[in-house]
Amino acid sequence: MGRIIDQYIRNAEERARAEKIEALAARFAERAAEHDREGSFPHENFAELREAGYLKLTVPSEFGGDEASLHELVALQERLAYGDGSTALAVGWHIGQVLHLRTTRKWPDRLFSELCQAIVADGAMINTFASEAASGSPSRGGKPETTAIRQDGGWLITGRKTFSTLSPILDRFVVTAYIPEEETTADFLIYKNERVTIIETWDTIGMRGTGSHDVVLNGVFASDDSRLSGKGADDGGGWLLHIPACYVGIAMAARDFAINFAKTYRPNHLQGPIAELPMVQQSIGQMEAELRTARSLLYAAADRWDQEVDNRPFLKPELGLAKYVAVNNAIKVVDIAMRIVGGASLSKTLPLERYYRDVRAGLHNPPMDNTVLHTLAADALNETK
Repeated sequence: MGRIIDQYIRNAEERARAEKIEALAARFAERAAEHDREGSFPHENFAELREAGYLKLTVPSEFGGDEASLHELVALQERLAYGDGSTALAVGWHIGQVLHLRTTRKWPDRLFSELCQAIVADGAMINTFASEAASGSPSRGGKPETTAIRQDGGWLITGRKTFSTLSPILDRFVVTAYIPEEETTADFLIYKNERVTIIETWDTIGMRGTGSHDVVLNGVFASDDSRLSGKGADDGGGWLLHIPACYVGIAMAARDFAINFAKTYRPNHLQGPIAELPMVQQSIGQMEAELRTARSLLYAAADRWDQEVDNRPFLKPELGLAKYVAVNNAIKVVDIAMRIVGGASLSKTLPLERYYRDVRAGLHNPPMDNTVLHTLAADALNETK
């Protein structure tokens, strides 16, 4: 019987790519505890991701990228997170946003072309910094306190962004800023320079290696053509499935650890390992039910998004449900795994306590649970007979 993680591999090409990423994830796993303990950014992991070509996974083929589908992105992100959740979540924002830009074409053609060429040639990366302390998550609709003031030939951007994942490694990023004279919010492409400061504030219980520090912009100049229109096709936000894929990958790692523990641990009062105990088998069955349910929804949503191009704007309820179920089920799986292992699961010499801390971060990634439930309710109430 094959491994559960291989269940959604569809062909030889996907298998070869998965095996390549799995080898990377195994090396990342060896470093994960140290980066977690120190709260350090795993620069060496990203050097290896660049060398392996992973950073160009979702870049269009016309620019030399792999133009991977959402199904493939989900499958590979699971594998990366199996090794190191922080690295997977961080790089997921990059490859996910490139997929988003590819499908919406919301950037001007020249800027998108330059970005793709830089990714392929130089290993450049991208992320959007929108969160702020005062306005909270941008998904809640808060107005940014970061401002863009008109200057000759461009704009001066001033403000402070929080939760700025990948900030230690990016040479460019997008920021949201409020334009007072227009009473509107816009996106601006910023290149890192002496007026951009990273304040190392990221000190959390989980996902400690994502480099999600504060980024301070002190009158950073952005040229007129660096203002991004924000217009483009509505893709339903399918690219955000990189988030639940990450947490499912962590849950699979916890599941495998607990199963291997149960198959090998034999207290001296038992004739065989604890895996033979009915209550442990029931716990393993509970993990399987939660994990398989989450993955079924996750891949079904990804496949629909890949195939139903014209229907993507209407898939938000299904995409949100996939994230809601995946993250909450992943938390349950890690909890059950720790119960199987027992008190030893609390030890920092074992990875389970890190999985437990990391997986909870998914509750605070978009879309949040209450937003998903509201979307599902609205969809049901608007349903026509």
